[in-house]
Amino acid sequence: MPTNKHAQIRYQALDRCFRNPGRRYFIENLVGACSDAIYEHAGIANGVKKRQVQDDIAFMESEAGWSIPLAKIRDGKRVYYRYEDFRYSINSQPLNETELNQLKETIYTLTRFKGMPQFGWMEEILARLEHTFKLKGATVNAVDFEHNPYLKGLNFFSDIFNAIVNKQPLRIDYKKFNKDAKEYIFHPYFLKQYNNRWFLFGLCEHIEKRPVTSLALDRIEQIACANIPYIENVDVDFSEYFEDVVGVSVLEKAPEQVILEIDNVLFPYVETKPLHGSQKIKSINQQATTIELKLIINYELENLLLAYIDKVRIVAPDHLREKMLSRVREAIRKNS
Repeated sequence: MPTNKHAQIRYQALDRCFRNPGRRYFIENLVGACSDAIYEHAGIANGVKKRQVQDDIAFMESEAGWSIPLAKIRDGKRVYYRYEDFRYSINSQPLNETELNQLKETIYTLTRFKGMPQFGWMEEILARLEHTFKLKGATVNAVDFEHNPYLKGLNFFSDIFNAIVNKQPLRIDYKKFNKDAKEYIFHPYFLKQYNNRWFLFGLCEHIEKRPVTSLALDRIEQIACANIPYIENVDVDFSEYFEDVVGVSVLEKAPEQVILEIDNVLFPYVETKPLHGSQKIKSINQQATTIELKLIINYELENLLLAYIDKVRIVAPDHLREKMLSRVREAIRKNS
């Protein structure tokens, strides 16, 4: 069964060819039509192989596919393909077994979001899909995403999300830890989750020195629309903004080289789940593996290292090692 992500594009291309009465489609023509469709939808110009198209046709003819009524007509030594009935189309047929399984997987994945405020409409849609396709209890839910539906501030998520999409400035009452709440005029740009908490990024008119300010949703007490012009985001590309950090704290300083010596007992975990995208191996011996990171040192990195502190030696920089030693000493003092 074809399973790669471009299979549906190829099926649709073949369907159009098979129901076209004005042209004879030989296998090379079908390969060309599939290649053109992939290029149009995905910009991939490598083309589609003949064997792939033959496998696609076999799948479309099978019971797992659509059992299409395909005629294979000889023209000399070659064969061209068309539907026996040109009115037929896979798009007018009920879901096949493969599509039904894919729909089941999608539904059970989507159920993970039912607790999120902006997906409040989803419960009704999912109930209708489960009833229509008789999916209730048909499969075991085998996936669970980390999510805390009781996290404070999630009730503001939908309004903030809509404000970002509609470019609507906000008045936000924000309470920092151990401080009184304060109102900010905020131009929202981006939402990001880290460590099961949500953070809002945008331009805060009260903090002129920063092009971007972050607010934790669980510290927001109230929001309202601000009747002022929206200031567009022209300075920050959020697809790259977090590349130099662990977490969400992007400090205004240059990335530094961090060198860590990791016990080989721990290293397989660090190798398969890198501490940061810049992680590189510098050397390996019988006891430890030395790795190098290049990133902005922030509080999230410190907390990550604390989780492994008994099996990691901080080689450089010195100030990070001293900071970690200070935190460990304080932990020992409080727990002695």
